[in-house]
Amino acid sequence: MTDQEQPLTPADTGVVTSGLGTKTPEERKLPDSLSNDMELCLEILRGVLAEYDESLLTMFDTVRQYAVDASAERFSGVLTDTHPERDDLEMAVKTIDAMNLHDAQLLARAFATYFHLANLCEENYRVSVLHEREAKVDDKQAIDPVNEMTKAYHQLIAEMGPAQAKELLGRLEFHPVFTAHPTEARRKAVEGKIRRIAELLSAHKYLGGSDKKENLRRLYNEIDALFRTSPTALKKPTPVEEADTILDIFDNTLFHTIPQVYRRFDDWVLGDEAGLVEPVCPAFFHPGSWIGSDRDGNPNVTAKVSRQVARKFSDHVLAALEEATRTVGRNMTMESETTPPSDELRALWNQQKEVSERLTSKASLISTQELHRAVLLVMADRLHYTIKRDHDLMYHTCDDFLADLRIVQRSLAEAGAKRAAYGPLQDLIWQTETFGFHMVEMEFRQHSVVHARALDDIREHGLHGERGPLQPMTHEVLDTFRALGAIQRRNGVKAARRYIISFTKSAKNVRDVYELNRLSFANPEDAPVIDVIPLFEQLEDLENSVNVLDEMIKIPEVQARLKQTGRKLEVMLGYSDSSKDAGPTTATLALHSAQERIAKWADENDIDLTLFHGRGGAVGRGGGPANRAVLAQPKDSVKCRFKLTEQGEVIFARYGNPVLAIRHVESVAAATLLQSAPSVEQTNTEMTEKFAPMASKLNEVSHETYLDLLNTPDFAPWFSTVTPLTEIGLLPIGSRPAKRGLGAKSLDDLRTIPWIFSWAQARINLAAWYGLGSACEAFGDLDTLRKAYQEWPLFSTFIDNIEMSLAKTDERIAKMYLALGDRDDLRDKVLNEMELTRKWVLKIVGDAWPLQHRHVLGQAIRIRSPYVDALSVTQVLALRSLRKKVDKEELSKSQQAGFIYLILCTVSGVAAGLQNTG
Repeated sequence: MTDQEQPLTPADTGVVTSGLGTKTPEERKLPDSLSNDMELCLEILRGVLAEYDESLLTMFDTVRQYAVDASAERFSGVLTDTHPERDDLEMAVKTIDAMNLHDAQLLARAFATYFHLANLCEENYRVSVLHEREAKVDDKQAIDPVNEMTKAYHQLIAEMGPAQAKELLGRLEFHPVFTAHPTEARRKAVEGKIRRIAELLSAHKYLGGSDKKENLRRLYNEIDALFRTSPTALKKPTPVEEADTILDIFDNTLFHTIPQVYRRFDDWVLGDEAGLVEPVCPAFFHPGSWIGSDRDGNPNVTAKVSRQVARKFSDHVLAALEEATRTVGRNMTMESETTPPSDELRALWNQQKEVSERLTSKASLISTQELHRAVLLVMADRLHYTIKRDHDLMYHTCDDFLADLRIVQRSLAEAGAKRAAYGPLQDLIWQTETFGFHMVEMEFRQHSVVHARALDDIREHGLHGERGPLQPMTHEVLDTFRALGAIQRRNGVKAARRYIISFTKSAKNVRDVYELNRLSFANPEDAPVIDVIPLFEQLEDLENSVNVLDEMIKIPEVQARLKQTGRKLEVMLGYSDSSKDAGPTTATLALHSAQERIAKWADENDIDLTLFHGRGGAVGRGGGPANRAVLAQPKDSVKCRFKLTEQGEVIFARYGNPVLAIRHVESVAAATLLQSAPSVEQTNTEMTEKFAPMASKLNEVSHETYLDLLNTPDFAPWFSTVTPLTEIGLLPIGSRPAKRGLGAKSLDDLRTIPWIFSWAQARINLAAWYGLGSACEAFGDLDTLRKAYQEWPLFSTFIDNIEMSLAKTDERIAKMYLALGDRDDLRDKVLNEMELTRKWVLKIVGDAWPLQHRHVLGQAIRIRSPYVDALSVTQVLALRSLRKKVDKEELSKSQQAGFIYLILCTVSGVAAGLQNTG
């Protein structure tokens, strides 16, 4: 299950106003529409398997039935166990264990296919629910109960007055940064098929007769192809190929849906005047990207690659803007007699003639008496030549193009054609303001140690190698700044100005970057404009962050940028490494404390702060509903700007479907606005103070418990033995290695994503909860814990995320993985803490089992559980056989490859079933 924002209904306003979770009546049955879709997909899949091989269908049904019955045993009291006299999980284990390697591979692919179908059924259900809610809304209401942005804005007006609410709206920014972190276990070829199946499935229920038969035939075709397509890619993607993730999302959703977000807000706030007056909604969505520019630990991202990716992004968005401008221009058929052009527009036309008689002659032939149309068509042609880099005809900056669009808009408005001025033309303006000529703002990132080593190398051997050759990495570091400068010259400063320093320890790390930027250019004027962003990610760095920032703002280059930008400064916080190093409870509290202290520091130093949240999709990396996370932030830490990383399966889940993308953006934007409401600020501040003693005790014990586990002798090799860590490193899901490669030989060297991914695959999810159970046991005051859950947004969000994570664990299967390690002491520590955490979390939330009162979500996880279990059993048996036979040298290379392929198929399927990887 994807950690999606829970839909908000009028009765759920407590979520919007406080950030606290809500409970719905216990659900034991899926909604009919979702159940029908899932049954249809299962029926088609069974038909496909029968066509492939009847014996495969028999195996699938046999294992599925054992797994379903075993799940009923696990959820005793929730589901009905049809065979209480037998151990169904053991029967499933025996059946799978008896299969040959080829059959096990096919079975794994069959179950993985089912999960892809189940996921899109749930996605279609969410879309249909949103449509149903929209259809019931009376457009005469003052507030749209479905559009969370309008609700948030009206609450701001009620609490602060119209003027201050409008000021906050003008400051609104949502800045998702798409990363290439390898957490998407689904290959791109599979995504295309899933998208086509989703379209067919959503149409199926509305069809009849021959149309329905044809729809069903095409569903069979696509599902058959999906099953026959390998779930793992043939090779790891290059960083340039990884950029296609953004292009795909841009084409299918972002370019067209983001203006709809703005328009939906305007339609409700402006009412009948919407589309007749200037819009009130700012272009607040500002996408960024680390793809092709994040070189921390990824040697495949080079200066050359960064240039190629930047060019790819730029050419693509320019082509989209060209097409959109041409479409608007062709439809702008207002004659000069009915819609007289302004003097400003005539002047623009004359300038266009001066630039190119050929382009204006071509346009005037098409629209002699339609000057607005002619101007727009020339503008579209100029965008074409911007891609071609024709210096005479191209637009040299996006601002120039935007200025021309506004001239056309003003001319139409002055001529009385207001619907034309504020209709599709306004959408084009919004698209231009949002995506510019760069599509996404590329952000460069490198480890602080790399910069230090490069400077040491230069000091020892000379900038140009006068005293001996420089190291290849030093050349690459210098070339990186040159690439950054080239991207700025081509696409503008906005295209690439941020430079993030991983593992920032001191202000010296920031000075190093500015020094390297200067050294990279013979002429100082050629050096690009950069905003250096410190990234604090380990516990000690979070605690020392304010001291570092104090020294950072004394650096001359930083002072200069503060003056140029109106004292804007960005600081990044890492959720991943802090959680891996200190445990989830300590990391959550340390990050909250760091945000409080940094926000206070910014206020004292007159800094216009933006906090950048390095969150992942999984709970162990700060994952969970983004809207509730925003509402739980400390006072003055958001200020109408929210920036976070989006990656892997989260990108596809949040932005893959246009309807869900709109809802996600509205949801996060609403929370970002509302976080500045006095009531929300007061709740966060007062509750943080009220429950500080409780938090201190939980932090102390959970941290001690977590470190006790990690510091157990030989923990690291045991971890790699009881999880598919090694095999996950073989997955062709990203260009990025699983290790940073800076010399460490232990967990310190392991990236957080495979750490979390591995525990999730083992059905333990340790990274999300370990230490909390012991902390609650030591604290012991259930009443206070329950009050904190009810009143403190941070704790409520944290506990709800852990409950969801626990719902995806399975102690029976976890024991099978832990048995691979032959360490009873570590096994017992993990299982005992899992049981303790589960006991306390259920007590705190008042559930008998995880997600008992979460509408649809809990039941959907229970429905999926048997299928995930079957894949997990297949995976752990394959791991056991592979490691045992490799140790005894009983396998040939081709046999080893067969086992690894089977394991990778199960990894992909379990990831699809659990719907969070890293």
